[in-house]
Amino acid sequence: MDRIENIDFCIRYLMRQDDVDADVPTTLEDRQRLLRALMNVWEPQPLSEAFLRAQDAELQAQLQDKGVVEIGNSESKIDIWQGDITRLRVDAIVNAANSVGLGCWHPLHNCIDNAIHSAAGLQLRQECNRVLAGSEIATGQAIITPAYNLPARYVIHTVGPIIPNGVPTKEQEAQLANCYRNCLGLAEANDCRSIAFCCISTGEFRFPNRRAAEIAIETVRNYKFKDQSFTVVFNVFKDIDYDIYRQLLSKD
Repeated sequence: MDRIENIDFCIRYLMRQDDVDADVPTTLEDRQRLLRALMNVWEPQPLSEAFLRAQDAELQAQLQDKGVVEIGNSESKIDIWQGDITRLRVDAIVNAANSVGLGCWHPLHNCIDNAIHSAAGLQLRQECNRVLAGSEIATGQAIITPAYNLPARYVIHTVGPIIPNGVPTKEQEAQLANCYRNCLGLAEANDCRSIAFCCISTGEFRFPNRRAAEIAIETVRNYKFKDQSFTVVFNVFKDIDYDIYRQLLSKD
């Protein structure tokens, strides 16, 4: 199959599983958006080998279109990188998950949870469903899964505190610090030597950006690494977070 035939196969397969009736768009970009939307609402269930081959081929083609970014060769063991975390080739990337832990269910939602699951493939939702077995991820805790179609080896899913009024308590600050510690612990336990953190709990969870960055950097700097060559990358997407991390990391 060529690329168009391949993505059409994926779309029609998921429409049958999701019991969705829709016209298939004419352009590749619109087909990709529809496929992503169908993936976002997909309930964990068995998938055929034919679908997985077709899905993986399309997601690998999308990754090639975006380009892979190699991280981990910097002289600094704590670094910052601005851009799409799904492009990073590191041992582990961190996903800011919700407590259910199965990814974002809102079609085409512009959150990191949606982006990671959409780029990794439906195997990621299947694996999270298997690991959690109906339980949830507690605030400050984390689970680890393979990364499937991402260039990283693993995805570490952690749930940060939600701050409805935008003013975190000391307990919520401690929960955020636990997110970073637990992610680092899982990374080391799985022989990782590099990790890319997203800005956990900021955005829709409303943790103040600067305070969240202060906690992230302080926790990483105080962590007792078994391997002193371990590389930590703070991945940011917004300019405001880049400026905050750049300023804080420039301090001794």
